[in-house]
Parts: sequence; C-alpha cells; structure tokens
Amino acid sequence: MEASAPSPRGPGSPRSRAPFLLLTLLAGALNAIGFLALGGVFVSVMTANLALVGIAAGGSDPALAGNSVVALAGYIAGVLLGARYRERRERKGRSAVRGLLTGEMLLLCGVLVGWLATDGTPSAPVRTVLLGAAALAMGCQSATVRATAPPGVSTTYMTGLLTAVLADVLARRRPDWGRVALLAAIPAGAALGALAVGTARTAAPLLPVVLLAAVLVLPGGRLDPPGRPER
Repeated sequence: MEASAPSPRGPGSPRSRAPFLLLTLLAGALNAIGFLALGGVFVSVMTANLALVGIAAGGSDPALAGNSVVALAGYIAGVLLGARYRERRERKGRSAVRGLLTGEMLLLCGVLVGWLATDGTPSAPVRTVLLGAAALAMGCQSATVRATAPPGVSTTYMTGLLTAVLADVLARRRPDWGRVALLAAIPAGAALGALAVGTARTAAPLLPVVLLAAVLVLPGGRLDPPGRPER
C-alpha cells in the first residue's frame, strides 16, 4: 500500500530538471578529474575527504592528508562565501543565482587556464591551487542549488538523495524519476571526466566549463527560486 506522506519531490518537468542534471554531470566530471589528476581526492564529496584525512593520518600519508584538507577548505569557503553573497542579494530583493553561477564559471575557467598552461601536468604547488579552486567552485555550486532546488535535492553530494530514493522503494511509493536521473548523472559525469583525462588530458577541465556554459544559456534553464524573478 502506498504511504500517505510521500517524500519531497525533485524538480518536476524535464525542462526544469535540465539545469540540475547538467550541474550534476559537471560535479561528477570534476570529481573524476580531481581524483585522477589533482591528488586523489574529491572536490565535492566532503564525507569521503574526511575519511581520507583519517586514512592518510593512519597510514602516514602527508600528501593525501594535505590534498584532502585543501579540498575541504576550498569547499567550505565556497559554501560560506556563496551563502553570504546570497543573503546580501536576498536582503535587497534580488536573486543571487546568476552571480553565483558566474563566480563558479570564473573559478572553472581559472582551473582550465592553469591546466592548459602546464599542458595537463601541473606541478605539485600548481596542482594544489587548482584543487582548491575546483573545490571552491563546487562549494559555490552547492550554495546555489541549496537556495533554488526542492528540499533534499543536491547536485554535488548524493547520500541523502540515494537514501530518499531507497526510502520510496521500501515504502512502495512511485519512484521519483527526477531524483533517479540525478543519481545516474553522477557516475555518468564521472565517466565523462575519466574519459577526458584518459583521452584528451590537456583539455579535460574544458568539460565542466562547457557543462556550466550550457546551464547559463539553456532556454528556460533558470534556477531562480519560485516566485522570485532574477534582477
């Protein structure tokens, strides 16, 4: 029997889901690039990075510990700065979405420029800077989505979303295919990122830039909170 209190639903129409799907693909791709080429850590999955700090400490791996801390610090800074910017804009009755996405684009373009300048093989100091910038961009994206998405929807970390989908299955509720699509977008994006690193390493960070550009120009793909037009 179907439960009487369904879980909060994800973005409804395919048109409204498109920007969230693209942002999730972006996060998957950037996590793959970070893991494979920027120090073996993730740029948006902070639970995993916290575990990696412990693993590094237990295994006496200072490089892994340092990379994990850089990713954590960058992500935290991105969330805090993004949330602060959003609060200031909202006090003026304006949307912060366009500014947050533009800030994320600038950070991703910075990663791309630094990557291209080193032919896809950055030295350790440059790699640390690029890792921090990528994590900062993901923190900024998380702040953006938190302000615009329905409750329980994320594009950068998926544990809560997976739990909600499984709870729907156990309760015999009709699956929320929007959420299922977001879950599938993470491994799909990671596969694209890994493919880019393996076959076109020099241009690999161009993939997240292209995906974010698609969000910014997508017709009807605005992420403004309901009832609040962007100014």
